[in-house]
Amino acid sequence: MRQRTESRIVARAAAVAVLAACIAACDGGTKTEPAASASAPSGPPPNATAITALSATGLTWPATGGDYSEQHFSPLKQIDTTNVATLGLAWQGDLDSHRGIEATPIMVDGTLYVTSTWSRVMAFDAVTGKKKWTYDPQVPRGIARIFCCDVVNRGVAVANGKVYVGTLDGRLVALNAESGAPVWTVDTVADKSKPYSITGAPRVIKGKVLIGNGGADRGVRGYLSAYDAETGAEAWRFWVVPKGPKAAPENDDVSRAAQTWPSDDDSWSDVGGGALWDAMAYDPSLDLIYLGTGNGGPWKRRRPDDHTDDLYVSSIVALHADTGRVAWYYQETPGDHWDYTA
Repeated sequence: MRQRTESRIVARAAAVAVLAACIAACDGGTKTEPAASASAPSGPPPNATAITALSATGLTWPATGGDYSEQHFSPLKQIDTTNVATLGLAWQGDLDSHRGIEATPIMVDGTLYVTSTWSRVMAFDAVTGKKKWTYDPQVPRGIARIFCCDVVNRGVAVANGKVYVGTLDGRLVALNAESGAPVWTVDTVADKSKPYSITGAPRVIKGKVLIGNGGADRGVRGYLSAYDAETGAEAWRFWVVPKGPKAAPENDDVSRAAQTWPSDDDSWSDVGGGALWDAMAYDPSLDLIYLGTGNGGPWKRRRPDDHTDDLYVSSIVALHADTGRVAWYYQETPGDHWDYTA
Protein backbone atom coordinates (compact mmCIF):
# COMPACT_ATOMS: atom_id res chain seq x y z
CA MET A 1 0.00 0.00 0.00
CA ARG A 2 1.58 3.26 -1.05
CA GLN A 3 1.98 6.18 1.27
CA ARG A 4 -0.26 9.18 0.66
CA THR A 5 0.52 12.70 1.79
CA GLU A 6 -1.80 14.29 4.33
CA SER A 7 -2.59 17.12 1.92
CA ARG A 8 -3.77 14.69 -0.75
CA ILE A 9 -5.88 12.79 1.74
CA VAL A 10 -7.59 15.85 3.19
CA ALA A 11 -8.33 17.05 -0.32
CA ARG A 12 -10.69 14.12 -0.79
CA ALA A 13 -14.25 15.39 -0.24
CA ALA A 14 -15.71 14.47 3.14
CA ALA A 15 -19.24 14.39 1.69
CA VAL A 16 -21.32 12.59 -0.93
CA ALA A 17 -22.72 15.77 -2.44
CA VAL A 18 -21.42 15.23 -5.97
CA LEU A 19 -22.96 11.80 -6.23
CA ALA A 20 -26.20 13.13 -4.77
CA ALA A 21 -26.32 15.83 -7.43
CA CYS A 22 -25.85 13.21 -10.12
CA ILE A 23 -28.61 11.05 -8.69
CA ALA A 24 -30.98 13.99 -8.48
CA ALA A 25 -30.28 14.90 -12.09
CA CYS A 26 -30.80 11.33 -13.24
CA ASP A 27 -33.84 10.54 -11.08
CA GLY A 28 -36.45 8.39 -12.88
CA GLY A 29 -34.41 7.19 -15.35
CA THR A 30 -0.66 -16.38 -18.45
CA LYS A 31 0.43 -19.04 -16.34
CA THR A 32 -1.78 -21.99 -15.46
CA GLU A 33 -2.09 -23.90 -12.20
CA PRO A 34 -3.58 -27.40 -12.05
CA ALA A 35 -7.13 -27.07 -10.79
CA ALA A 36 -7.43 -28.53 -7.33
CA SER A 37 -11.18 -28.92 -7.74
CA ALA A 38 -12.64 -27.52 -10.94
CA SER A 39 -15.88 -25.76 -10.09
CA ALA A 40 -18.40 -25.47 -12.91
CA PRO A 41 -20.65 -22.41 -12.99
CA SER A 42 -23.74 -23.13 -10.93
CA GLY A 43 -26.26 -20.48 -11.95
CA PRO A 44 -26.74 -16.90 -10.75
CA PRO A 45 -25.50 -16.40 -7.18
CA PRO A 46 -27.49 -14.46 -4.55
CA ASN A 47 -27.77 -10.73 -5.35
CA ALA A 48 -26.32 -11.40 -8.83
CA THR A 49 -29.50 -10.18 -10.54
CA ALA A 50 -29.19 -6.70 -9.04
CA ILE A 51 -25.49 -6.49 -9.73
CA THR A 52 -25.66 -7.62 -13.35
CA ALA A 53 -28.70 -5.40 -14.01
CA LEU A 54 -26.52 -2.32 -13.56
CA SER A 55 -25.08 -2.68 -17.05
CA ALA A 56 -28.60 -2.67 -18.48
CA THR A 57 -30.33 0.08 -16.47
CA GLY A 58 -27.81 1.99 -14.36
CA LEU A 59 -30.56 2.87 -11.88
CA THR A 60 -28.64 1.48 -8.93
CA TRP A 61 -24.99 1.14 -7.93
CA PRO A 62 -25.15 -2.17 -6.05
CA ALA A 63 -21.48 -3.09 -5.69
CA THR A 64 -17.94 -1.70 -5.59
CA GLY A 65 -17.10 -0.58 -9.11
CA GLY A 66 -20.77 -0.88 -10.09
CA ASP A 67 -20.96 -4.55 -10.93
CA TYR A 68 -18.88 -7.74 -10.85
CA SER A 69 -16.50 -6.50 -13.55
CA GLU A 70 -15.78 -3.35 -11.50
CA GLN A 71 -15.38 -1.11 -14.52
CA HIS A 72 -16.77 1.92 -12.62
CA PHE A 73 -18.98 2.71 -15.62
CA SER A 74 -22.61 3.82 -15.67
CA PRO A 75 -24.75 3.39 -18.82
CA LEU A 76 -26.99 6.35 -17.88
CA LYS A 77 -27.23 8.95 -20.63
CA GLN A 78 -29.07 11.85 -18.98
CA ILE A 79 -25.83 13.71 -18.21
CA ASP A 80 -23.68 14.60 -21.22
CA THR A 81 -21.53 17.43 -22.57
CA THR A 82 -24.60 19.52 -23.39
CA ASN A 83 -26.00 19.71 -19.86
CA VAL A 84 -23.24 18.87 -17.41
CA ALA A 85 -22.60 22.58 -16.78
CA THR A 86 -26.13 22.99 -15.42
CA LEU A 87 -25.79 20.46 -12.61
CA GLY A 88 -26.18 21.85 -9.11
CA LEU A 89 -26.01 20.73 -5.52
CA ALA A 90 -28.95 18.55 -4.49
CA TRP A 91 -27.85 17.90 -0.91
CA GLN A 92 -24.77 17.42 1.21
CA GLY A 93 -24.19 14.63 3.71
CA ASP A 94 -21.69 15.13 6.52
CA LEU A 95 -19.27 12.20 6.91
CA ASP A 96 -17.95 13.66 10.17
CA SER A 97 -14.26 13.63 9.30
CA HIS A 98 -11.37 15.84 8.21
CA ARG A 99 -9.24 12.86 7.22
CA GLY A 100 -9.15 10.50 4.27
CA ILE A 101 -12.37 9.54 2.49
CA GLU A 102 -11.84 6.79 -0.09
CA ALA A 103 -15.17 4.95 -0.31
CA THR A 104 -17.52 4.82 -3.27
CA PRO A 105 -21.13 4.88 -2.03
CA ILE A 106 -23.35 1.89 -2.76
CA MET A 107 -26.89 2.68 -3.97
CA VAL A 108 -29.57 0.05 -3.23
CA ASP A 109 -33.35 0.53 -2.93
CA GLY A 110 -33.15 4.29 -2.62
CA THR A 111 -30.46 4.31 0.06
CA LEU A 112 -26.80 5.32 -0.20
CA TYR A 113 -24.42 3.35 2.02
CA VAL A 114 -20.95 4.80 2.49
CA THR A 115 -18.06 4.56 4.93
CA SER A 116 -16.08 7.27 6.64
CA THR A 117 -12.87 7.16 8.67
CA TRP A 118 -12.38 4.62 11.46
CA SER A 119 -14.56 2.14 9.51
CA ARG A 120 -17.79 3.96 10.33
CA VAL A 121 -20.81 3.24 8.12
CA MET A 122 -23.54 5.73 7.24
CA ALA A 123 -26.83 5.36 5.37
CA PHE A 124 -28.47 8.29 3.56
CA ASP A 125 -31.79 8.70 1.79
CA ALA A 126 -30.66 9.07 -1.82
CA VAL A 127 -33.34 11.66 -2.68
CA THR A 128 -33.40 13.89 0.39
CA GLY A 129 -29.95 13.31 1.86
CA LYS A 130 -31.42 12.59 5.29
CA LYS A 131 -29.12 10.41 7.34
CA LYS A 132 -30.92 7.19 8.26
CA TRP A 133 -28.35 5.70 10.61
CA THR A 134 -24.68 5.56 11.57
CA TYR A 135 -22.71 2.55 12.76
CA ASP A 136 -19.43 3.02 14.64
CA PRO A 137 -17.44 -0.18 15.27
CA GLN A 138 -15.43 1.61 17.97
CA VAL A 139 -12.00 0.85 16.53
CA PRO A 140 -9.34 1.52 19.20
CA ARG A 141 -7.72 4.82 18.16
CA GLY A 142 -4.25 3.84 19.34
CA ILE A 143 -3.78 1.20 16.67
CA ALA A 144 -3.46 3.83 13.94
CA ARG A 145 0.24 4.20 14.71
CA ILE A 146 1.01 0.73 13.31
CA PHE A 147 -0.65 1.27 9.90
CA CYS A 148 0.90 2.81 6.84
CA CYS A 149 -1.85 4.81 5.17
CA ASP A 150 -4.26 6.63 7.46
CA VAL A 151 -7.56 5.37 8.92
CA VAL A 152 -9.42 5.14 5.62
CA ASN A 153 -12.05 2.66 4.46
CA ARG A 154 -12.98 1.86 0.85
CA GLY A 155 -16.63 0.99 1.31
CA VAL A 156 -19.23 -1.67 1.98
CA ALA A 157 -21.00 -4.53 0.26
CA VAL A 158 -24.80 -4.78 0.34
CA ALA A 159 -26.75 -8.00 -0.21
CA ASN A 160 -29.87 -9.75 1.06
CA GLY A 161 -30.82 -7.08 3.55
CA LYS A 162 -27.35 -6.77 5.07
CA VAL A 163 -24.49 -4.29 4.84
CA TYR A 164 -20.98 -5.72 5.23
CA VAL A 165 -17.97 -3.71 6.36
CA GLY A 166 -14.39 -4.54 7.28
CA THR A 167 -12.96 -2.66 10.24
CA LEU A 168 -9.48 -1.23 10.63
CA ASP A 169 -8.71 -3.66 13.45
CA GLY A 170 -9.55 -6.70 11.32
CA ARG A 171 -13.20 -7.47 12.00
CA LEU A 172 -15.85 -8.25 9.39
CA VAL A 173 -19.28 -7.00 10.47
CA ALA A 174 -22.72 -7.67 8.99
CA LEU A 175 -25.30 -4.93 9.67
CA ASN A 176 -29.06 -4.82 9.21
CA ALA A 177 -29.54 -2.65 6.12
CA GLU A 178 -32.63 -0.93 7.53
CA SER A 179 -31.39 -0.12 11.02
CA GLY A 180 -27.60 -0.44 10.99
CA ALA A 181 -27.73 -2.85 13.92
CA PRO A 182 -25.00 -5.55 13.96
CA VAL A 183 -26.16 -9.01 12.88
CA TRP A 184 -22.87 -10.88 13.26
CA THR A 185 -19.16 -10.15 13.65
CA VAL A 186 -16.10 -12.29 12.92
CA ASP A 187 -12.44 -11.61 13.61
CA THR A 188 -10.51 -12.15 10.37
CA VAL A 189 -7.00 -11.70 11.83
CA ALA A 190 -4.88 -14.84 11.49
CA ASP A 191 -2.11 -13.72 13.86
CA LYS A 192 -2.76 -11.14 16.56
CA SER A 193 0.96 -10.50 16.97
CA LYS A 194 1.13 -8.99 13.46
CA PRO A 195 -0.15 -5.55 12.33
CA TYR A 196 -3.03 -6.75 10.16
CA SER A 197 -5.68 -4.23 9.11
CA ILE A 198 -8.69 -3.93 6.82
CA THR A 199 -9.27 -0.85 4.67
CA GLY A 200 -10.76 -2.56 1.61
CA ALA A 201 -14.39 -3.07 0.69
CA PRO A 202 -15.93 -6.54 1.05
CA ARG A 203 -17.47 -8.28 -1.97
CA VAL A 204 -20.41 -10.69 -1.87
CA ILE A 205 -20.07 -13.56 -4.35
CA LYS A 206 -22.20 -16.71 -4.40
CA GLY A 207 -23.47 -16.26 -0.87
CA LYS A 208 -20.00 -15.59 0.53
CA VAL A 209 -18.46 -12.35 1.79
CA LEU A 210 -14.88 -11.91 0.58
CA ILE A 211 -12.41 -9.73 2.47
CA GLY A 212 -8.64 -9.36 2.38
CA ASN A 213 -6.30 -7.40 4.62
CA GLY A 214 -3.48 -4.88 4.66
CA GLY A 215 -0.10 -4.90 6.33
CA ALA A 216 2.48 -6.08 3.78
CA ASP A 217 4.55 -2.96 4.42
CA ARG A 218 4.62 -3.79 8.11
CA GLY A 219 5.38 -7.49 7.81
CA VAL A 220 2.33 -9.76 7.60
CA ARG A 221 1.38 -12.84 5.60
CA GLY A 222 -1.37 -11.91 3.13
CA TYR A 223 -4.59 -13.85 2.54
CA LEU A 224 -8.18 -13.60 1.29
CA SER A 225 -10.98 -15.03 3.43
CA ALA A 226 -14.52 -16.05 2.43
CA TYR A 227 -17.34 -16.13 4.98
CA ASP A 228 -20.95 -17.31 4.77
CA ALA A 229 -23.04 -14.19 4.14
CA GLU A 230 -25.82 -15.29 6.50
CA THR A 231 -23.87 -16.72 9.43
CA GLY A 232 -20.30 -15.41 9.21
CA ALA A 233 -18.86 -18.95 9.23
CA GLU A 234 -15.52 -19.20 7.40
CA ALA A 235 -15.88 -21.02 4.06
CA TRP A 236 -12.28 -20.93 2.78
CA ARG A 237 -9.03 -18.97 2.88
CA PHE A 238 -6.54 -18.32 0.08
CA TRP A 239 -3.01 -17.68 1.33
CA VAL A 240 -1.15 -15.31 -1.00
CA VAL A 241 2.28 -16.39 0.26
CA PRO A 242 3.58 -19.44 2.15
CA LYS A 243 4.26 -19.37 5.88
CA GLY A 244 8.00 -20.06 5.71
CA PRO A 245 10.54 -22.60 4.46
CA LYS A 246 10.12 -24.87 7.49
CA ALA A 247 6.32 -24.72 7.76
CA ALA A 248 3.89 -27.30 6.46
CA PRO A 249 1.87 -25.83 3.55
CA GLU A 250 -1.90 -25.54 3.98
CA ASN A 251 -2.58 -26.98 0.50
CA ASP A 252 -1.03 -27.63 -2.92
CA ASP A 253 -1.34 -23.97 -3.95
CA VAL A 254 0.80 -22.91 -1.00
CA SER A 255 3.22 -25.76 -1.64
CA ARG A 256 3.81 -24.64 -5.24
CA ALA A 257 4.29 -21.04 -4.12
CA ALA A 258 6.86 -22.10 -1.53
CA GLN A 259 9.09 -23.50 -4.28
CA THR A 260 9.54 -19.93 -5.58
CA TRP A 261 10.82 -18.51 -2.26
CA PRO A 262 14.32 -18.73 -0.75
CA SER A 263 15.03 -21.83 1.31
CA ASP A 264 18.23 -20.83 3.09
CA ASP A 265 16.70 -19.64 6.38
CA ASP A 266 13.42 -18.62 8.00
CA SER A 267 13.87 -14.86 7.71
CA TRP A 268 10.57 -14.51 5.82
CA SER A 269 8.36 -16.73 7.98
CA ASP A 270 4.93 -15.10 8.39
CA VAL A 271 6.21 -11.79 6.98
CA GLY A 272 6.13 -12.52 3.24
CA GLY A 273 3.65 -9.77 2.45
CA GLY A 274 1.34 -10.07 -0.55
CA ALA A 275 -1.51 -8.50 1.41
CA LEU A 276 -4.70 -8.45 -0.63
CA TRP A 277 -5.94 -5.07 0.51
CA ASP A 278 -8.65 -4.35 -2.05
CA ALA A 279 -8.65 -5.20 -5.75
CA MET A 280 -10.86 -8.06 -6.96
CA ALA A 281 -13.52 -8.83 -9.57
CA TYR A 282 -15.75 -11.78 -10.50
CA ASP A 283 -16.78 -13.46 -13.77
CA PRO A 284 -20.09 -15.35 -13.27
CA SER A 285 -19.78 -17.15 -16.61
CA LEU A 286 -16.42 -18.71 -15.66
CA ASP A 287 -17.13 -18.74 -11.91
CA LEU A 288 -13.71 -17.23 -11.29
CA ILE A 289 -12.63 -14.54 -8.84
CA TYR A 290 -9.77 -12.31 -10.00
CA LEU A 291 -7.46 -10.78 -7.41
CA GLY A 292 -4.70 -8.20 -7.47
CA THR A 293 -2.18 -9.04 -4.75
CA GLY A 294 0.13 -6.73 -2.84
CA ASN A 295 3.86 -6.20 -2.63
CA GLY A 296 6.30 -8.45 -0.83
CA GLY A 297 7.06 -7.94 2.85
CA PRO A 298 9.82 -5.61 4.05
CA TRP A 299 12.21 -8.56 4.49
CA LYS A 300 12.89 -8.52 0.74
CA ARG A 301 14.47 -5.10 0.85
CA ARG A 302 17.12 -6.46 3.20
CA ARG A 303 18.11 -9.10 0.62
CA PRO A 304 19.22 -7.19 -2.52
CA ASP A 305 20.85 -10.29 -4.03
CA ASP A 306 17.73 -12.44 -3.69
CA HIS A 307 16.15 -12.87 -7.13
CA THR A 308 13.43 -15.39 -6.31
CA ASP A 309 9.92 -14.81 -7.71
CA ASP A 310 8.02 -15.16 -4.41
CA LEU A 311 4.55 -16.22 -5.51
CA TYR A 312 1.93 -14.92 -5.29
CA VAL A 313 3.10 -11.35 -4.50
CA SER A 314 2.30 -8.61 -7.05
CA SER A 315 0.22 -11.00 -9.13
CA ILE A 316 -3.14 -11.34 -10.80
CA VAL A 317 -4.61 -14.57 -9.43
CA ALA A 318 -7.79 -16.35 -10.57
CA LEU A 319 -9.53 -18.45 -7.93
CA HIS A 320 -12.39 -20.95 -8.16
CA ALA A 321 -15.26 -19.22 -6.38
CA ASP A 322 -16.50 -22.27 -4.49
CA THR A 323 -13.16 -23.37 -3.07
CA GLY A 324 -10.71 -20.46 -3.18
CA ARG A 325 -8.17 -22.63 -4.98
CA VAL A 326 -5.93 -21.28 -7.74
CA ALA A 327 -7.07 -21.63 -11.36
CA TRP A 328 -4.22 -19.58 -12.86
CA TYR A 329 -1.96 -16.65 -12.09
CA TYR A 330 0.15 -14.00 -13.79
CA GLN A 331 2.90 -12.35 -11.77
CA GLU A 332 3.38 -8.74 -12.81
CA THR A 333 6.51 -8.08 -10.74
CA PRO A 334 8.52 -11.18 -9.72
CA GLY A 335 9.98 -10.65 -6.25
CA ASP A 336 8.73 -7.05 -6.12
CA HIS A 337 11.53 -5.18 -4.33
CA TRP A 338 9.78 -1.88 -5.14
CA ASP A 339 6.24 -1.98 -3.67
CA TYR A 340 4.66 -1.93 -7.12
CA THR A 341 1.67 -4.11 -6.12
CA ALA A 342 -0.79 -5.59 -8.63
